[in-house]
Amino acid sequence: MRVILLVMSFLFVLTHVNSQNWLTSFDEAKEQASKGNQNIILVFQGSDWCAPCIKLDKEIWSTSEFQKLAKDHFIMLKADFPRKKANKLSENLTIQNAKLAETYNNQGFFPLVVLLNSKGDVLGKMGYEKLSPENYYKKLIAFEN
Repeated sequence: MRVILLVMSFLFVLTHVNSQNWLTSFDEAKEQASKGNQNIILVFQGSDWCAPCIKLDKEIWSTSEFQKLAKDHFIMLKADFPRKKANKLSENLTIQNAKLAETYNNQGFFPLVVLLNSKGDVLGKMGYEKLSPENYYKKLIAFEN
């Protein structure tokens, strides 16, 4: 029994240590980006209905390879638009995400990845692409030049 608890505790810690640090506040993302001289990756997604969004999360954002590359380079900001009642966001977060979409995703593309500087200026946009985490990262970096 102790071994099972120990293994479960280890797995819990491992998954949380390795998980991407996503922000949901645009103001906080801009503040952190400014302090750290970093850019912001703003991801528009439908986490419970958009198949390409789910693939992007699984194949890029959730990989340890991408997380290592992006850790000290990008601030990660998620604007989620779930449809299921069980995944409903708070009213404030729903309003904030709608404002972000109005500014950065007025055509309603999902997923949409927008690279922003710390002031909120758009450096580039892309969607889901079947790339390795390293190549996806390199494509994002290319927008900075």
